[in-house]
Amino acid sequence: MELNGKTALIPGAARPVGRAIARALAFAGCRLILPVFDWPDSNQDLIDTFRKDKIDFWAPEVDLRNKEQVEDLASSTQERFGKLHILINNIERGGMPVVHGSYNRPYNQDQWQLEIDTTLKAKWLLFDNFSRLLAASGDGAVVNISSIAGVMGRSGPAGLVFNDAFAAANRAISSFTETWARAGAPEIRVNELQLGLIQHRHGEGTRGWEVMTPEERQSLLNHTLLGRSGSPEEAAAAVLFLLRDADFMTGTILKLDGGFTLGGDQIKPMPPGILEA
Repeated sequence: MELNGKTALIPGAARPVGRAIARALAFAGCRLILPVFDWPDSNQDLIDTFRKDKIDFWAPEVDLRNKEQVEDLASSTQERFGKLHILINNIERGGMPVVHGSYNRPYNQDQWQLEIDTTLKAKWLLFDNFSRLLAASGDGAVVNISSIAGVMGRSGPAGLVFNDAFAAANRAISSFTETWARAGAPEIRVNELQLGLIQHRHGEGTRGWEVMTPEERQSLLNHTLLGRSGSPEEAAAAVLFLLRDADFMTGTILKLDGGFTLGGDQIKPMPPGILEA
């Protein structure tokens, strides 16, 4: 896909991963639709920074969990742009067990529903309401941003950072990816980028990372084959690949986790065997 001149919808751009993706697409020549809702300080910083950098963007305030508000966003997008070329389905909320503790705590009475509605329902609402505009472009592309939480669940070192509802929602995203790839073809390609420990997204820079002990943090890095977390810019580069270079790819789940899902067990030296010449 040629990105210059395309219109891209990117929720979650106020946070580091979404912002890196938005910036990469802007520099590639895309017009940006960046819906904002919570995180008021981050939202204002996004708006101020992108204005300063003379990036072409529109930042409407939309609760993406709300059906009527997403419908209004789709109508406004059609009025402004006529069609949509790119949807980066980058919206989630996932409380970290080291921060939130059990869902049974009074403080967490709404946490389960928040994780499901934001991580799963909002993605569905966006695709459902924008698929017609994506198809109208004749060359639409969707990237669902998900997490290896859907693979790992609350197990091993990952149990420090991935909550149950968040993990369940992320496993369901892969079902969406395959269903939407079938439904959208051939006008819309749908792929998924499954993230591991990314800085500011379950890695360094999050509140949960700071409250873990050095030993707990190291256990997560030890479980990652490359021995480090990823950067938002590396996530953005993977998104660009899926959009710009993977024209024959749809329904695919691309993992960007530094080998976390393969980690844990080290490869043992090859035994000598018992056979004689």
